Amino acid sequence: MTGLRVRNATLADVERIAAFQQAMALETEGKTLDATTLRQGIAGVFDAPQKGFYLVAVADAAEGGTAPVVGSLLITCEWSDWRNATFWWIQSVYVDAGWRRRGVYRAMYGHVLSLAGARGDVCGIRLYVERTNTIAQQTYDSLGMHKSHYDLYEVDFTS
Repeated sequence: MTGLRVRNATLADVERIAAFQQAMALETEGKTLDATTLRQGIAGVFDAPQKGFYLVAVADAAEGGTAPVVGSLLITCEWSDWRNATFWWIQSVYVDAGWRRRGVYRAMYGHVLSLAGARGDVCGIRLYVERTNTIAQQTYDSLGMHKSHYDLYEVDFTS
């Protein structure tokens, strides 16, 4: 898509990322997140880069305006002893409703692949998706991702 670039997020993007995460939690799970905890969690990634990093998609600015952030995602890392390398997990994906189905996620995903491929220590890309989010699943399939043979189990100490 022309008119779109992907860059590493900065602290200046925290409020926009927080707004995206609030919207995603409401859309996907009907949850309202605690705003303070959410902002601290996002800022915590910038404070401790070993936790991961955010990418944002930025659209070209309208004449005389500022370039809006229209999408974001978080990359976190998982060490694989079997591979002696790291999996990157794509998390917290959100694309502004007005920008969906316009190549925003495709651009961010392509950027992730490019970054990972240039490093040499990343053995794969993973993500999880809600079972009922068929639109996202179709997008991931169309980009060459495949369903894993694993199911996700968890104990959530914050619920």
